[in-house]
Amino acid sequence: MPNSDLLPSLLYKINENQLALEAAILELTSWAEKHGASEAGNNIRGALDTLDKNEDFITMTLAILMSST
Repeated sequence: MPNSDLLPSLLYKINENQLALEAAILELTSWAEKHGASEAGNNIRGALDTLDKNEDFITMTLAILMSST
């Protein structure tokens, strides 16, 4: 298998890891907010908005890359 065939699978796994980290961070954010850290929660949610904004593009691009191999 050429290295170029590994790239879509690698990117897919990296994206899976990113989504798992996002879920874990959101869980911690909810816990922090329940314990009075609402300002920190707002800051974290603001930073995580970037992940949400890019998710559709990443998913679409990965689908294209994986279908072309």
